[in-house]
Amino acid sequence: MIISSGVVGTYYNYIKGVLISYPYLDNRWLWLLLALLVFGIVIAVLVSLFTVLGGWLERKMIARAQSRRGPTYVGKFGLLQNVADAIKLLSKENMMPENADKAVFPFMLPVVYALYLIALAFIPITSAFVGINVSIALLVVFMLLSFVPILLFMAGWTSGNKFGSISAQRSIAMLLSYEIPLIIVLAGIALMAHTYSLASIVSAQSHLWYIVLMPIGFVVFFIVMLAEIERPPFDLREADNELIAGWLTDVSAPYYALALFLDYTRMFVGSLLIAILFLGGWNGPVLPPAMWIGIKVVALTIVFIMIRATTVRFRLDQMLRIGWVYLLPASVINLIITFALFIR
Repeated sequence: MIISSGVVGTYYNYIKGVLISYPYLDNRWLWLLLALLVFGIVIAVLVSLFTVLGGWLERKMIARAQSRRGPTYVGKFGLLQNVADAIKLLSKENMMPENADKAVFPFMLPVVYALYLIALAFIPITSAFVGINVSIALLVVFMLLSFVPILLFMAGWTSGNKFGSISAQRSIAMLLSYEIPLIIVLAGIALMAHTYSLASIVSAQSHLWYIVLMPIGFVVFFIVMLAEIERPPFDLREADNELIAGWLTDVSAPYYALALFLDYTRMFVGSLLIAILFLGGWNGPVLPPAMWIGIKVVALTIVFIMIRATTVRFRLDQMLRIGWVYLLPASVINLIITFALFIR
């Protein structure tokens, strides 16, 4: 495992050059920690920027769909409205539900958020911007994300609220039923690219994107990612006419702010994975690689927002039916076609 990133390396070498003059700081574990710290700061800036701009764009687009204006007054064009909301939420008192498991409940949301940030360390933004470069990055990323359903279930179960508990059970039933089509589609991608490396998968699409070669796989993966990141119409926890806010019902304002950050971080990771696995990642003519991956992520984000603005929420039985009756057979068909036509 190596840390290989031109962006991180620039800042890392500068800081190392300053610190290396102190002999007692010359330790390889310190340099590894320093590199991870610099990369973490860069990722934090990217995620925060996406959260602020993505939240503003979502508010504006949904407002336009509903003949409203959306955020207007806080900052130019209302760009700072999300920042103001976050500051307001973080400034409020942090309260714990009386019946919650106080040893477990406070840590569930931070752990879920940490999992997504760790996953980002394995996802290459460009060929020169990857934190932890491993040959099995595809497996590592989805192994990390596979823990999310269990943690969300624990968040609802330990809240001490029957609405949170029921929502947690319904969410895990949906998420686990969508894991199987996800794994089968990933198997097709690995067969096509002959690798589990995300950077190599992008390189394999330098001439033709996998959305063209595997259209069924793309449709299945796109729907599954919508469900995995709990975006509408798969946002079962937010069935407000039944479950209030699901496992988020009893969180206080600071935790709710973290939950909002988590939603947009999940959307960033989801759109980034779709772009890398099916849309050629950073490949594209004329423009720099970073601009191409940015354009694809923004385009997918807009699609996510439009789906939220134009669809209604599914019932649990409908979501399970989609997963088992439609997506699972479609993912198997995609795998068979991929093997038959493209594997030698």
